[in-house]
Amino acid sequence: MSPKGTSGRKSGSGWRVAVLGGGAWGTALALAMLRAGHDVRLYARDNETVSAIARGENPRYLPGISIAPGIAATSDMAAALDNADCVLAVTPAQSLRAVLAQAKNHVPAGAPLVLCAKGIERDTGALLSTIVEECLPKNPVAALSGPSFASDVARGLPTAVVVAAREVELAAELAARFSAENLRCYSSGDLIGVEIGGALKNVFAIAAGAVTGAGLGASAQAAMVTRGFVELRRIGAAFGARAETLMGLSGLGDLLLSCSSAQSRNFAYGLALGQGKPLAGLPLAEGVPTAGIA
Repeated sequence: MSPKGTSGRKSGSGWRVAVLGGGAWGTALALAMLRAGHDVRLYARDNETVSAIARGENPRYLPGISIAPGIAATSDMAAALDNADCVLAVTPAQSLRAVLAQAKNHVPAGAPLVLCAKGIERDTGALLSTIVEECLPKNPVAALSGPSFASDVARGLPTAVVVAAREVELAAELAARFSAENLRCYSSGDLIGVEIGGALKNVFAIAAGAVTGAGLGASAQAAMVTRGFVELRRIGAAFGARAETLMGLSGLGDLLLSCSSAQSRNFAYGLALGQGKPLAGLPLAEGVPTAGIA
């Protein structure tokens, strides 16, 4: 099926993909979409990031990683979204509603909105897909999630993720169109399961970092991650997530990666917490607001 009936593009041809977010993950996904053969436009709020990307690097978020020509960066959201066949929302979970309100009048009707952030809205307890359905009722929603660090994806290192949507056909088409050399996208019809896995692993990554930071040892670390996964499955089941989804890339896979490396902002936050270091000024850790809800 074609997720956007008005696109006019032939099957198999490249899409015009709008990426909302000029941070590390947004830049990495823009590069991934470029490698997959798409026409990529990236929206960033500040002109400094836009200019830096045009020069071939995003030193603030992905220092030392070359950005290939072909990504059209702009601070004009309307220009980024103009005639888009697909939109990747790569903004922090707590900012999603505000960003969608700004984008609402510019997103083409029918263009899939793919969530690329992980979290639960602090003020309402809503999953991110619920926010999209409230703000953009004419656009099908999907989510891209899995064990993937921005620097790895930006460098083109082998990575596997899941693209989920309630419509299995849409998920399959998005996964096929996003896949490229060294980026394998699997499809799933369990949107809720993929969202829950991504949101909750952030919380457990903070706990894993705290265990490591406090010097409690590898045994305690293994116990925490294992019991964390048990809780993830219980909460996921309460939301209606499928067990096999939580056992896959977007659940267990993402949990293992995030609980084992300081590249994870949530693990790094927990590490500082366990070491008794100041937390002010640390990079955004989505697991913090989610922990207060979960």
